[in-house]
Amino acid sequence: MTDVSIGMPQLPAPDYPADVRERLTEDAREIIARYPDSRSALLPLLHLVQSEEGHVTRTGQRFCAEVLDLTTAEVNAVATFYSMYRRKPSGDYQVGVCTNTLCAVMGGDAIFEELQQHLGVGNSETTEDGKVTLEHIECNAACDFAPVVMVNWEFFDNQTPGSAKQMVDDLRAGREVEPTRGAKLCTFKETARILAGFPDERTGAVAESGGAGPASLAGLRLAKGESAPPRVAPQRSAGADALGADVTAEGAQPPETHPSSHDAPQDTAASDPAHQAGPVTEEDQ
Repeated sequence: MTDVSIGMPQLPAPDYPADVRERLTEDAREIIARYPDSRSALLPLLHLVQSEEGHVTRTGQRFCAEVLDLTTAEVNAVATFYSMYRRKPSGDYQVGVCTNTLCAVMGGDAIFEELQQHLGVGNSETTEDGKVTLEHIECNAACDFAPVVMVNWEFFDNQTPGSAKQMVDDLRAGREVEPTRGAKLCTFKETARILAGFPDERTGAVAESGGAGPASLAGLRLAKGESAPPRVAPQRSAGADALGADVTAEGAQPPETHPSSHDAPQDTAASDPAHQAGPVTEEDQ
């Protein structure tokens, strides 16, 4: 048997134990019955087998192929295309730090870098205790709560490096961690089963957790003819310039605790000696 994903001979994938296969087969029948064409059930079935072992194994792919009458190549093509399907063992908690534009400039880059150092792992790597897998993720449509960290797809809003490190420490220690909104946190395997389409007993908590933030609703209020609340600019020190940089001391730089280098004021003269910054004179005109 050949694994077409890498083009090298592989041993046949082992089967599930009889009791596990029987249970998964019963669940698979329920999923397949929802669709007019059985192959349409492949995505939820991949979530189902992922809920069994925490990632999509060759055994899980073989199971999906058999119950859907597909080739393992067809299943493998889908399982390796979508990032939501893990291809190697991962942690109980998938900690995703948004590093897309707004979250990045609000501190997401700093959070991700500090978590890598704090946990001793790189992107898409798992801690030795198997508790946390760290990854950077793309936008999760929560820009008004930036910077955002997701844990098993639940929101942790307005994070800082300190709060994010405390959160992962609590997860690893088995302490209860509550998302800032959304349902109660559960393990990655439990999340995968919910994504397969089985009842989520946590859904009652969603309605109590709040919804969109003020920034998300501003456009809606304007569309309804409502006046937007006044914006209050943060106070600056007497020696602050228009960009908010403290210029009381010659050559002063932004503080080291600045949330992200992306939105830190830059010294043009220092960054581009060929185009010195300064007032325009008559000779320049």
